[in-house]
Amino acid sequence: MTYSPPASAKPFTLNIPDHDLSEWRQLLQLSKPGPTTYENTQTKENYGVTKKWLTEAKDYWLNTYDWRAQEKHINSFDNFRMQIDDIDLHFVAYFSEKKDAIPIVFMHGWPGSFIEFLPMLANIRKQYGRKNLPYHIIVPSLPGYPLSAGLPTDKNWTMEASAHIIHKLMTNLGFEKYLAQGGDVGSFEARILAHEHDACVGIHVNLFTTKDPFGTQDQPDESKLTDFEKKMMARIATWRETGAAYANEHGTRPSTIGHVLSSNPLALLAWIGEKFLEWSDEPPSLDEILTNISLYWFTSSFPRSIYPYRQLSTTSAASTPISKPLGVSWFLHEILPAFKHVIEKENNLVYYKRHERGGHFAALERPVEFWGDVEEFAGMAWKV
Repeated sequence: MTYSPPASAKPFTLNIPDHDLSEWRQLLQLSKPGPTTYENTQTKENYGVTKKWLTEAKDYWLNTYDWRAQEKHINSFDNFRMQIDDIDLHFVAYFSEKKDAIPIVFMHGWPGSFIEFLPMLANIRKQYGRKNLPYHIIVPSLPGYPLSAGLPTDKNWTMEASAHIIHKLMTNLGFEKYLAQGGDVGSFEARILAHEHDACVGIHVNLFTTKDPFGTQDQPDESKLTDFEKKMMARIATWRETGAAYANEHGTRPSTIGHVLSSNPLALLAWIGEKFLEWSDEPPSLDEILTNISLYWFTSSFPRSIYPYRQLSTTSAASTPISKPLGVSWFLHEILPAFKHVIEKENNLVYYKRHERGGHFAALERPVEFWGDVEEFAGMAWKV
C-alpha cells in the first residue's frame, strides 16, 4: 500500500502581497543605522553587529536581495497547512510512497524557521525518490513562528501546548508512532514529546542541556574532562556573561522588545542577524539570513515566537531524564557543549557524535552531516 496525506493537510503556496513588500521597502529605506560609535566599529571585541555589517546588509536587502526568487524556492517544496485546534499550522513535507516509511518530525528554534531544513530536504530528494524513500520527512513551523498563526491573546502559550500541536499533526497525518528531531527550542519540544506522548518513540537533538540553558548545567566529572572540554566549559561561562542578555530580555520584557522589533525591519535585521553571525561556525549566506528575517517580518512573528523564554529560565524543560532512545549530535560551534559522559549518566543515550565543524544552525550549516546523523539514529531507534 502507498501513503498519501489526508485531506486535512491542505496544499499551500507562499505569496506575500505586493502591498506588504512595498510597505517593508518604504520602512527599510527610511530606517537608518545609528551614529558611528566606538562599540559599533569594533571587530575584535564583540559588542554586537557592527555598523559596517548592518549598513551593507541593509543595502543588499533593499537593492540586491530578491524575495520573490526566495519565495519561489520555498514553493518548490511541498508546503501544507493544517488546522489543529485554533492553530493554523504550516509545515513542509516530503512524503514517501511507502506506507511503512519512518515518520520523522524536524523542529527548529529561535531565531530560526522551517527554512533551516530546506537544504537537507533538497539533498534527500536527490538521494531518494518518493518511491524508494524510507522516511516521511515533516518540517513544521512551530506555533507562533513564521507561517504558523493562531496563538491566543487571552492566555499564555507554552512549549507543552506547542508539543501537543506537533503531536496532533503527526497523528492527524496517520502516524501511530514517530521520531522527533530538534535544535534550540525544537530540542525542548522533542523532549516534551518524548515525555508526554507514547507515539514519540525516540528523539534526536543537536542541542542537549542537563539543566536550564541559561543557568547552571550539571557539572561534568572534572577527572573525565579533556583539555579541549575544559576550554568548552570556559567558553560557555563567557557566553553566559556576555551573550545571554537577549534571552533575559525575551523572558522578562517580551512586550517591550516585541514592540521595538515589530516597528522597524532594520532593528529586526540587527537583532536576528547578530545570532546567525555569532552562533554559526561559518555564517549562512546573506540570502539565507535575509530570507529567515523576511519571514519573521512579513508574518509579524517576532513577538509571538519568544514565549519559550519564560519557561527556559527554569529547569522544567530540561531536567527530566530521557528514557526513550536518545541521539545527540554536537556541532562544536554550538552555544552549549554536549559532553557524552554527562548525558549518558541519566539518559538512554543510544547515539552520539561530535562534529568538528558546524554550529547552532546545524541543519542549515552542515546539511549532509546533519542528515547522516539523523538517518543513523533512526536505524538504531526505530523498532518495527
